[in-house]
Amino acid sequence: MSTRITDLPSTEFVLPGNRACAGCSLGIGLRAITKALDGKMVMAVPASCLTVLGGMYPTSSVAVPWVNVAFPSTAAAASGLAAGLRATGRDDITVLAMAGDGGTADIGIQALSGAAERGEDIIYLCYDNEAYMNTGTQRSGATPQGARTTTTWTGKGEHAKDMCRIMEAHGVGYVASTSAVFPTDVYDKVAKARGLSGTRYIHMNTPCPSGWSFEPKDTVAIGKLAVDAGLVVLYEVEDGRFRLTGRSASLAKSGRRKTIAEYVAAQGRFRGIADETVAVVQRWLDERWAGFVSRHEADAE
Repeated sequence: MSTRITDLPSTEFVLPGNRACAGCSLGIGLRAITKALDGKMVMAVPASCLTVLGGMYPTSSVAVPWVNVAFPSTAAAASGLAAGLRATGRDDITVLAMAGDGGTADIGIQALSGAAERGEDIIYLCYDNEAYMNTGTQRSGATPQGARTTTTWTGKGEHAKDMCRIMEAHGVGYVASTSAVFPTDVYDKVAKARGLSGTRYIHMNTPCPSGWSFEPKDTVAIGKLAVDAGLVVLYEVEDGRFRLTGRSASLAKSGRRKTIAEYVAAQGRFRGIADETVAVVQRWLDERWAGFVSRHEADAE
């Protein structure tokens, strides 16, 4: 049973006022994440947009313990925090490593892979705004094909890395894909991960008005369009069993996905993208979506 928005806990751990850009969806996701962990957590956060949102010592916009760490070391630092909690008998505290796509798919992937191989008792959550937004919108391994950044000014030529499949290949017990604009989906997956042990990986799409070039008021609409087009898929893999969730499960039944052309038309970062590129991405999406639906149906039997 999915949690309804009206049933989310009322306690807030993300406080009013922060330094995030107008319309940033990171705050939406973080509110759901901290509620799911009931504030009983310690975070490891590298240099990132999240660091900006959190604020600089001695002030903070987040009412949970927070450790700022070096860019490549998020999972390593989280592993150390987990070891320290074990040594002091604190089994009531969840360690949350939370980094952007650059700090996860690129700069931090070595430490993350090592933590997953060792089965460290942490939740690692990547908030994916699809570029290095905190340093000027440079291309990352998670930037989608065709997107213009300050380092791919004619459009990126490659598809994004599939971090969920990479982490699933590590044999971790829980892997999930979600979106910040579906807070109940985020909440349910983080709450489930909280009740498990070992390394758990969650990938959260996080629409970015400034980096994607759309109006701040349209953040939720753009995020939902990404899911409706099948570019972002809501799902989880628990002990090898795959399941579509929420909006993606509904789309699998109805078959009424939006087109990628509708999605890219709503964002300035895709301005000038060739029709041929859009067609290539649409074919890739269709094949990828068919694979997700087939796996969902097979594992449901």
